[in-house]
Amino acid sequence: MRRIAVVLVVLTTFLAVPAHAVPGVERSPGAAAYDVRLGSDATGTTWSGRERISFTNTSSAPLAEVYLRLWGNAWDGCKSAVKVSRFEGGKAGTPTVNCTALKVSLGKVLASGKRMSIAFDVAMTAPNRLDRFGRSGAYSFFGNALPVLAVRDQNGWHLEPDVGIGESYYTLASDFTVRLDHPAGLGVPATGRTTLSKATSTVSIAKQVRDFAWAVGPFKQTVATSPGGVKVRTWWTTAVTAGAVADARDKGIAAIDDFGRRFGKYPYGEVDLVLNDKWVSFSGMEYPGFVLLIAPPGEEGPVVHELAHQWWYGIVGNNEYADPWLDEAFASYASDLHWGDTGENCWPGSLSASITNDMGYWKKYGSGWSAYVYSYGACMLHDLERILGTPAMATMMKSYAKSNWYGVSTVTAFKSTAQSATSHDLTPFWKSHTIN
Repeated sequence: MRRIAVVLVVLTTFLAVPAHAVPGVERSPGAAAYDVRLGSDATGTTWSGRERISFTNTSSAPLAEVYLRLWGNAWDGCKSAVKVSRFEGGKAGTPTVNCTALKVSLGKVLASGKRMSIAFDVAMTAPNRLDRFGRSGAYSFFGNALPVLAVRDQNGWHLEPDVGIGESYYTLASDFTVRLDHPAGLGVPATGRTTLSKATSTVSIAKQVRDFAWAVGPFKQTVATSPGGVKVRTWWTTAVTAGAVADARDKGIAAIDDFGRRFGKYPYGEVDLVLNDKWVSFSGMEYPGFVLLIAPPGEEGPVVHELAHQWWYGIVGNNEYADPWLDEAFASYASDLHWGDTGENCWPGSLSASITNDMGYWKKYGSGWSAYVYSYGACMLHDLERILGTPAMATMMKSYAKSNWYGVSTVTAFKSTAQSATSHDLTPFWKSHTIN
């Protein structure tokens, strides 16, 4: 998510232990494939249908259950904007973690390396709010609405809560095939490549993505192809001006190719830029191949930052609850590189909290959390570039992306990659820049 404003505040010093994952751990279930078919009501506000998830036990320990993350329920508690029922392949328990985590006891214990599937009915209604999962007039948005698998590693199941600021998402790269049946006249931008788009049906196929999002409404649309071969679809609501559309499209085309050169070619073929004139809690939100963008009259939108997230969290994943800076700081730094901003003298000096604190810490103590996670994290990367040298930093960033492509990175993994790029001992640097 793009920062709306950075508040430079001094936080009281607290002791906190970041919940970093250990590199090289077994994460399961993996190799997931989602097969979804949903149909909407006349307005595109309510959707229902069936979802099947096939997966492999990619750990060495048996798997007796899986957990679904029902993130769409996070904002309204257990009013449950997302409902699941009629399970096949497992038995559902009672939702926990503010109704965002649902245990599904598998019909049989899944041995290491074996594969199975579960299926269930799903129904959802976009809440009446200006949010990533919500409504804006005739337009409905389904960000973090589709149920997805939670992750298990050596620490157990990751069922971290949505704390109401930033993101707490953590998923493994998976394949999605999603068919969305809808009334004629409604546009449906979505994650993935659109393989069948008729008046009443849109089929999207997405390979190796961490989530699937879509929107629906009487959008206007343009399609362009970047010089690097990426199809850029720009969608907008009636309140968005022609100037804002052109600005987002042109900057998006330039950014998607630039980041591809810097970090590795964009692998998904196309991206949807979805513009609205107002949101309440954010100015932009990233999903694989699909970004929500604010486009207020006369103001610059967040398209470059959100497209940077296609690499930082999208392709190179992380646990956003444990390590929010690993995607936000990297997306901010990437945006600076794109604009030619060297971050000269941006490091504020000594900090009273660590950049690497988790979202639980920031919720409890950090009214100025975005300054740390976005700005100070990006400043740290600029300072690291000054130590390594620009050519070595560029090579290191591309190597870091390649070694974690479609995987899950950690603070330890990044520090190791950076250290391998220089003979200079970076231990004092990490300490002075609060990278724990």
